[in-house]
Amino acid sequence: MQIKLDLKIFLFAVIFIFTGQIELYIVFMFFTLIHELGHMLVGILLGLKPQKLSIMPVGFSVTFATKLNKKGKTNNTIKKLVIAIAGPIINIIIAVILYYNQEVEFFIISNETMVYTNLLIALFNMIPIYPLDGGRIAKCILALLYKQKQVYMYIHLISKISICILTIMCSIWILYIQNIALLIALAYLWYLVIKENIYYQNKMRLYEAYEKLGQKE
Repeated sequence: MQIKLDLKIFLFAVIFIFTGQIELYIVFMFFTLIHELGHMLVGILLGLKPQKLSIMPVGFSVTFATKLNKKGKTNNTIKKLVIAIAGPIINIIIAVILYYNQEVEFFIISNETMVYTNLLIALFNMIPIYPLDGGRIAKCILALLYKQKQVYMYIHLISKISICILTIMCSIWILYIQNIALLIALAYLWYLVIKENIYYQNKMRLYEAYEKLGQKE
């Protein structure tokens, strides 16, 4: 399995060192790794082969090597749905276990902080913005109901609405708690939305080209 490291992770580490939150960042990255291992384990159990593990500033991401075909489209979509759900469920299970075992600590990080971190990771990943787990879940459900072009259109719209609502909510929240981690998370979500928007625009151009080609024929 290929491992890809995003060097911006060191920049993030420096930022959290200067803000005195490096311990929280380490704990966050540790539990996001557990989160991603949950995706990986379920994917392997479903017969998929992990192809790449990406180490990013705000967590990890596993990519599976899959051979999709029209005949197995529904089956593969359900597999993707189950894999996407697995990550947040792992964090919720860990949070519950830690909540009922109050004596557990991670270096100087309290049990309460670890419970909060796992719930935050699960909640963050369930935001319906692609390619977060919430966006993947929404895309899989849409893929079972609509054609591919409509799926791209709907998930693109859902992501844009979600990021706008989150920006308003986070802007108010940041004024009250003044936490740089929240600002970084919001900036990262905007990065995902902008990146996926470029992909969406290119995909729509391809669909338009195919439709024009079909009309000419």
